[in-house]
Amino acid sequence: MDEKKQQQYGEYVKQVTPTHSLPLNMLKAFIVGGIICVIGQFILNFCEGRGMEKDICGAWTSLILILVSIILTGFNIYPSIAKFGGAGALVPITGFANSVAAPAIEFKKEGQVFGVGCKIFTIAGPVILYGIFTSWLLGLIYYLLQWTGVIS
Repeated sequence: MDEKKQQQYGEYVKQVTPTHSLPLNMLKAFIVGGIICVIGQFILNFCEGRGMEKDICGAWTSLILILVSIILTGFNIYPSIAKFGGAGALVPITGFANSVAAPAIEFKKEGQVFGVGCKIFTIAGPVILYGIFTSWLLGLIYYLLQWTGVIS
């Protein structure tokens, strides 16, 4: 009897477990990430065509991509893009903007301080923390290697 239940449970798990195709997921990520990059390149080229300096064009491109990502997050469109495109939508600057905007929108009803203020970096916070820590650690290693004369 116990073995029959385990077999039934195993069959149930196979039915409800979603199947993923790695090549298909990679293709979707490539397409979505590529579209985001093409949009960014279009904005950059448009700004350069207006005679702006390259640094200013890059800043405008980042700002516009962040703005569009936040607007799409507000209308609950970006999560669908991220679900389809996976890392292709989550890795670029638009994914980071989404990870900050989504908790702010979700916890807005709890107030400005305890809702938005406390929860806004629930997703992006670890990324920021470990990014800063890693850069500090690598800087320390670089400094020590220079100090010991291993690198110049």
